[in-house]
Order: sequence, then C-alpha cells, then structure tokens
Amino acid sequence: MFNRDFHKNPFIVIWELTRACELKCLHCRAEAQHHRHPHELTFDEGKNLIHSIYEMDNPMLVFTGGDPLMRPDMFDIVDYAVKKGVRVSITPSATPNVTKEIIQKAKEVGLSRWAFSLDGPTASIHDHFRGTKGSFELTIKAIHYLHKLNIPVQINTVVSKYNVNVLEEMAKVVEELNCVLWSVFFLVPIGRGSEKDMISPAEHERVFHWLHQLNKNVTFDIKTTAAQHYRRVVIQQKMKETSTFDQTVRYEDALFKGITSPFDGLGRAPKGVNDGNGFVFISHVGDVYPSGLLPVRAGNVRETPLAEIYRESPIFKNLRNPDKYKGKCGVCEFRYICGGSRSRAYAITGDYMESEPYCVYIPKTLRKQKSEKHRSRSTQIHL
Repeated sequence: MFNRDFHKNPFIVIWELTRACELKCLHCRAEAQHHRHPHELTFDEGKNLIHSIYEMDNPMLVFTGGDPLMRPDMFDIVDYAVKKGVRVSITPSATPNVTKEIIQKAKEVGLSRWAFSLDGPTASIHDHFRGTKGSFELTIKAIHYLHKLNIPVQINTVVSKYNVNVLEEMAKVVEELNCVLWSVFFLVPIGRGSEKDMISPAEHERVFHWLHQLNKNVTFDIKTTAAQHYRRVVIQQKMKETSTFDQTVRYEDALFKGITSPFDGLGRAPKGVNDGNGFVFISHVGDVYPSGLLPVRAGNVRETPLAEIYRESPIFKNLRNPDKYKGKCGVCEFRYICGGSRSRAYAITGDYMESEPYCVYIPKTLRKQKSEKHRSRSTQIHL
C-alpha cells in the first residue's frame, strides 16, 4: 500500500450510493433530491463494483450521497464490502434517519468510522448552511451515541464566507466532541455552491497558516479537501521552523503529527492525492469522475470496468501528469506535492488543467523571471 502506484490504482474510492437526501444544503455538490433516482446502481451491480474496487489493490471505500441511509439496502452493501475485506466508512446526513438502532447496526456490520458534517459552532450557523432546522442538534446527539459504542467520529466542515470568522470556535467544538479527525473542506463552486459563497485567495492562505498552528495544539488530527496548497504551506512553515531542515521538497514533510504507518491510522495516503490521481468517484448511476467535485465524465462502470477507466482514460492520465498543468501550477516547484485543486480550476476557468485560481503563491521560476526582467530594464535605463 505504501508504494501504491496511482497510475494503476487509486488510494480512495468514493461511491455515491444515492442522491436522495432530506437536507437542502447551500453548497450541495450533488444537488440532492428528496427521492431516489430510478437508475441507481442495483445491489448486484454494487457487489460487482465492490469486487472491482477490491481487485484494484483494495483501496479505501467511502459511501456517500446524498444520504446513503436513503437506500434501504445500504447495510447489505456495507456488509458485503466488509466481508470482502474492504475498509469502509460512511458519510450520512444528520436527519431523523440516524437513529440509535441504525448506528448500532452499523457497528454490527463493521463500519470502521462515521463522518458527520458540522459547518458551524452553533445551531444558527450550521442549520442555515444545511438548509434544515434541527440538523445541528441531531448531529450532536448522533456523535454522543457513536462515542458510547466506541465508533470513531470525524467532523467535516465546509469553509465558506458564512463561517470563516468562527473557525476558532468550531475547532473548540471538534475538541469537545472528542473527534479523531477534523476534515476541512474548502468550497468548490459546483452544484448548489456558488463563487460568491467562497472565501478569497488571501483568506485561504490565512486559514492554512492557522490550521498548521492549530494542528500542533489539539488532540484531533486535521486534513484538508480541495486545498492541496495547504501541503505547500505546511512544508514552507517546517522549513522556517527547523534551521537544519532539508530544503528538498518532499511530500512526507507535509504530513501531520502522529504518523506511525503508511496510513497514519486516519486513512491518508503516503503521497499527495488529487482529483483522478489516487482518487476516483462513482456516481449513483455508475458514471466515473476524477472526483465528486470535478464533473468531467470519464466513463460508466455499467459499460467499462472501473480499472480500465481509471488507468486508461485520457482525462485521468492528464490529471496524473503535473508537468501538463497550465499557468503557474505547471512550473511550480510544489506541483508534484500540491498540484492545486483541479476541481476548483475547472469550476472557475472551465479547464481542469489550469492553475489553481485561489492560490496566492508565486513559484520560484516566475519570481526569477520577473527579477531578471527587472534587472534587464534597470540596466537599459542606466545605459
């Protein structure tokens, strides 16, 4: 697993079991509906898919939605995956569907972790973001019951203009809830998400620096999504903080505290993961994308084996070659470690190979070129 070749096999697979959901989240990638789609992958198709996933060097499998609990056969699917030997987790929506009985059943079939979304430290902020009154209270109750069953819990938070100024309070809530991981998502404007809801590039940088410092002083771990440039910030800070630090840019230097194995106990890959590069998303109807946030269809598992799509699709091959990235991402010294959010590049520019539009960093190559031009102009003026 440690030496997994992302050109051949992903590190993590996300399967959108259904788009049905009772919430009305402002940023919803899936633009979830109240009812299930009639052409969702069937249980038997799901078993075939799980077998295909397992054969790709058994990556992690995350069941998402919509709300996975809206599928009555969800636990049959989970049970099949667990018995197959796949490590699975689930990201349900905090609705009345999350009962003590459901959580107990999840433990019995072997779900290794639950992840709940919490987008604010108070009910008013979270419920506004999720579009449903009472969602905050349901989430807190579910987390407390998961603790009673000794099931690890992670919190997912989408950073937007609605909560960027209360992230310190949010971190305290994550600490108080005794969660193992805070997964911090940075908004990508697709689905119901809008560019006007995003924080600015400068605010992204500020939050990255804050997260790096926070990580040193909290009991939970932190990871980011759609924020590949956080890895660059971590490396830069380590270079500043350690006078003897090797100035070579390496991914392992962007990992966080508590690293004891290739997966550090929290399911992170031993090298940088980006859309289509160690990551693959399967929709409720079997369409395959580089990620759920990058809606560029590469095929369908009903027509083509998942492994063939992942390994041979020109879209995936392009995404796995940072030297093909355009603009400053293509010449950045951090491109193999960071690479920028391919999803955000697509959402803002319409080209998934373009530069990350919400990164303030100027690569060394471009700074050198600018400096040389400045010296050349100064020389001409002096002459």
